[in-house]
This record gives sequence, structure tokens and C-alpha cells, in this order.
Amino acid sequence: MSRMASNPVNAADKTRSYFTTGDGVRIAYCTEGPADSPVLVLSNSIATDLEMWDRQVPELAEHFRVVRYDMRGHGESGVPNGAYSIDRLGRDVLELLDSLGIHHAHFLGLSLGGFVGQWLGIHAPERIDRLILSNTASYLGPARQWDEAIAAVLEAKDMQQTAERFLRNWFPARMLEPESAVVEPFRATLLSTDRQGLAGAYAAVRDTDMRRTIALITAPTLIIAGEHDPVTTVSHSEAMAATIPGAKLTVMPAAHMTHIEFPAEFMKAVINFLLS
Repeated sequence: MSRMASNPVNAADKTRSYFTTGDGVRIAYCTEGPADSPVLVLSNSIATDLEMWDRQVPELAEHFRVVRYDMRGHGESGVPNGAYSIDRLGRDVLELLDSLGIHHAHFLGLSLGGFVGQWLGIHAPERIDRLILSNTASYLGPARQWDEAIAAVLEAKDMQQTAERFLRNWFPARMLEPESAVVEPFRATLLSTDRQGLAGAYAAVRDTDMRRTIALITAPTLIIAGEHDPVTTVSHSEAMAATIPGAKLTVMPAAHMTHIEFPAEFMKAVINFLLS
């Protein structure tokens, strides 16, 4: 199986546009690909921004109108104080689609983006054509660990320790060599992440439990898991696949960022599923 080359693929133009949600938060987004193609929304992991999809967008834009965005609290989107909720994160996507005049779309979410995808599949089934849930879960309890994480990130003097912990969870040790062309952009994004935004997103994960309600998802669903993912384990993906009617499960020998570690296999699975 192929792995990510050290030289990044040139991504499409990432000039961001903005819209304001009903609760007054400015959300940054960008669109690539033909305006008349089927729409594919990309939703990113916690502590990243829309650039985590840079290597995938050029190929995806050959088939789809790609819409990607910075989740609230991340990137160039606004950072409201306090806890965020999965309901609010899902409604941000619906309002983004509404602002673009898009009634329905495919959706690909990784990690926290996969939480958002599940919420959309449950609560807005008429808006989702096909759903891909990568390296995610329906529940990541207990709540106590998230309370501790929230306190730790808000009390820390900077994001250095948090960034290194995320990177160890996201990538295998062999990819964490100094100044890695693949990993360094993720480290830079982590170090620049607003701690209030991260804490707000932690709260959304803490308060979410969709283990039973994902049985209501009707969209054709592909679940992608990393065999060595220490965050959202294969067992999480197996449980989702057993609960979502007709869901397909693909397991790759990756850690958490499967789309980075096994880009060719990831893209083949995604495109074949979306075009089938």
C-alpha cells in the first residue's frame, strides 16, 4: 500500500469566503470544482482547519463541487466563548449550505467532522446524499476525561504540550521525525489553534452520545477506520457499522489521519463509494 510522499500535492486555491450563522459566528469556507457538479462537503478533525484536506481536494474537485470550512473555534472562523454542542456544529453546516443555495450534498467528515456527519444523517436526512465517516465514533466518554482536558488546555501557558499529544495520537512514530513535510503543517495549525475554540469543541465531544440514534441514518454510509487508531478505535467503527443500516466498513492499517497516511487507498475508497 502506498503512503504519503514527502512532497505535498499542490492544492486548489484556498481563498476563503465567509458567512455569519444565526447565532452571530463568522464561518470561513471555500469552494473548489465545477459549479454544476454534485456537492461534497468536507469536515475536519478537531484542532485542524480546512487545509487538512489540501492533498485530497485537487482529485476530488475533478468529480465534485467541494465545499470545505473551518469549524467554529478553528482556523479563520469565529471563536465564541463557552461550550459548543454537536447540534450547533451540525447547524453550522446546514446554514453554510443554505447560504450557498445548496439543498443536498455528499458529506465526508473525519474525527469531529464525523460526529457532525452523524448528526446530519440523523437530523437532516433530506440534505445528505451519501455519508462517509472516517476515524470517528458515536461516543467518546466518559465525560470526566473531557472536563479534565478542557481545564488543562485553558490553564496551559501555550499549546505546545497539547500539540505534541495530538500529533502522537494522529500519526505513527515513524512520521514524527523533525521538520516532516507532512506533519509540520499540522503542528503549525495546532500551535495556532485558539484554546477557547479547542475547549469548546472538547465540550461538544463530551456531551455527544449518538450510539443509539445513528440507527436512524438512512443515507448510504461508508465508515473508514484506522487499524492502529488510538483515539477512535476500530471497535468504535465496528459498532457504528453494526448500527447504521447497510453501512460499509473499510479498515486501513493507519493511525488517526488515514487520509494522510494512506492517501491513495483512502481516495480510492471515497471516490468509488461516492460514484457508485
